[in-house]
Amino acid sequence: MAAKTIVITGASGGIGAALAVQLGAAGHQVALAARREAALNEVASRCVGGAIAVVTDVTRRDDVERLRDRALVAFGHVDVWVNNAGQGITRPVLDLKDDEFDAIMAVNVKSALYGMQAIAPHFIQRGRGHIINVSSLLSRVPFATFRSAYNAAKAALNALTANARVDLAAKYPDIHVSLVIPGLVATEFQKNAIGGTPQLRVGTAPGIQTADEVGTAIGALIAFPRAEIYTNPQHAPIVLKYFTDVGAFERENPSAR
Repeated sequence: MAAKTIVITGASGGIGAALAVQLGAAGHQVALAARREAALNEVASRCVGGAIAVVTDVTRRDDVERLRDRALVAFGHVDVWVNNAGQGITRPVLDLKDDEFDAIMAVNVKSALYGMQAIAPHFIQRGRGHIINVSSLLSRVPFATFRSAYNAAKAALNALTANARVDLAAKYPDIHVSLVIPGLVATEFQKNAIGGTPQLRVGTAPGIQTADEVGTAIGALIAFPRAEIYTNPQHAPIVLKYFTDVGAFERENPSAR
């Protein structure tokens, strides 16, 4: 794969950091965004292919547009934009408060909307580009109902991604819009969720992955764009079974209730 310039949000840890380091090692230039400046700079220092760190609050449109502008000044163009920032919360549907729900929607949905709207004009001008939105298996199957707001936010992200892909493909076939669907990943996401994380029940979705494994899957997607990928191949048939008969699946799988 030829060297590319890639913007990654949520790059101070977890999947974003792993992806950044992998891409840097492969010779790509990366612009990294997150709120935690020290952690972001540490990740950038490990990206041997050339990296800039831009402290960014992705829930603020102005910050996201500044990230785009910094990347364009530094590298001249952007080839790929990865909307990876996200945060969880431990709260069942009936216990959600307005401010909690709004905050989760902002960081998981509006941040990606801002990213897509910020970079799309640049891609349209160039006639090519790739937007990648990182979702979650929980957007498709309710394996962890205590993540209700997060699950709803990622489901909304799925819909925005699909609609943007269809709209752009109609006029710009070389602009790709992809959805990445990881399952459970061994990162600090669980610890950083608002309200912490309860003990996971036996029988939840199989195949815990590392951040490096998910990063590798995203790197392959950058090389060979597709509409959607499940980073764990075990998950696609689970989702298919769920949507084939939702009621039966939920009755047979206590972890999905």
